[in-house]
Amino acid sequence: MRIATYNVEWFTNLFDDKDRLLEDNGWSGRQDVTRADQLAALGIVFTALDADAILIVEAPDTSRSQHRSTVKALENFAARCELRTSRALIGFANGTQQELALLYDPDVMTARHDPMGDPTGKHGAWDAPRFDGTFRLDLDTDATPESVSFSKPPLEVRLETAKGDILRLIGVHVKSKAPHGADTPEEIMRVAIENRRKQLAQCIWLRQRIDGHLDAGENLIVLGDFNDGPGLDEYEKLFGRSGIEIVMGENGPHRLYDPHARMALTQRIGAMPATARFYIHEEKRYLQALLDYVMVSPALRPKAGTWRIWHPFDDPVCYRTPELREALLTASDHFPVSVDLTL
Repeated sequence: MRIATYNVEWFTNLFDDKDRLLEDNGWSGRQDVTRADQLAALGIVFTALDADAILIVEAPDTSRSQHRSTVKALENFAARCELRTSRALIGFANGTQQELALLYDPDVMTARHDPMGDPTGKHGAWDAPRFDGTFRLDLDTDATPESVSFSKPPLEVRLETAKGDILRLIGVHVKSKAPHGADTPEEIMRVAIENRRKQLAQCIWLRQRIDGHLDAGENLIVLGDFNDGPGLDEYEKLFGRSGIEIVMGENGPHRLYDPHARMALTQRIGAMPATARFYIHEEKRYLQALLDYVMVSPALRPKAGTWRIWHPFDDPVCYRTPELREALLTASDHFPVSVDLTL
């Protein structure tokens, strides 16, 4: 079984308000890429990926108007591209036009949104509340707890294979640390530190949920775009660790495993894997980063075979297949990450 995560940049721009594909020459959300070209490229990538279940980060919007539906849009896309992953599900809609959704093969598995934790009021809770609620945590050691929420609540899925295996999936798109709205160097530093605190709090909240599943002996996969990684910015030194280290549980009994994250944690100098590629206009060059992960619980690790980043230049098969290589570059600024499991 192949499980994957894929951040599709501005997927929502490829559909109208009735969830129909916009296969035309209008511009997509990608720089200098038409909607028709991005849709064609995505069809090639999803077909080549051939996953049994794909977490889609930045999935089409479900709340911009009363007619929009993430599920209908993705299922229309799957039908148009003749994908076997023909069913879609969504968790808590977030209103950012970038939803978290799962596209899966109904002949291989059944899946449903299955959120854990208790709902909270505006005052929140300390102990792993439901992801659409509010988490209370003292972020700055002033003995006064702050309220933390997810702009994109993680998607919790109970997945059952046709053979009866049960897996828990938590799909994640953690808030970026970028200091938006700050102008002066002092403001940039203040906002960046504040955003880092919030992101670490979100990761602590997520880790509490992970511990609950692993304490119960459940098989768990945590996957998605964390906008974070070991050594990604200088503020990690201020707080001592990255969000990825918190989520993986590096110092605890229930450690999640992803070989690319493990490499980044143990090798701070030298070649690193990358899952995203961004053009920096001011510097006229591309920046690569490791942002997307598929982490498995200890019981699943012996059953996990090949992890793969579908990078157009770093993966030999992708590079030697021109149609797939160009499609990966056209489809998104992120590349899929997959793991093959023997269940």
